[in-house]
Amino acid sequence: MYTVIGFLVFGLVAGLVARFLVPGRDPMGLIGTMVLGIVGSFVGGFVYNFFMDGSGDLLSTSGWIGSIAGAVVLLILMRLFGRNRE
Repeated sequence: MYTVIGFLVFGLVAGLVARFLVPGRDPMGLIGTMVLGIVGSFVGGFVYNFFMDGSGDLLSTSGWIGSIAGAVVLLILMRLFGRNRE
């Protein structure tokens, strides 16, 4: 149970930092920000494992940086492809 709560809090923090780093308005609440951070963690972890040997810890510095970087990339992609152009 604590692991799930830890992942949710980790995702929320990573999503909040990503939204802070990419300025602008996003139509998502806390749950959307949390999902952004969690999916960003998976993207960052995939890229890390692709380029490195796969030995890393989620709570290490590289885990945080990868999670935030993945969330930033997802947020930018959401802005590019998710909006209707007017």
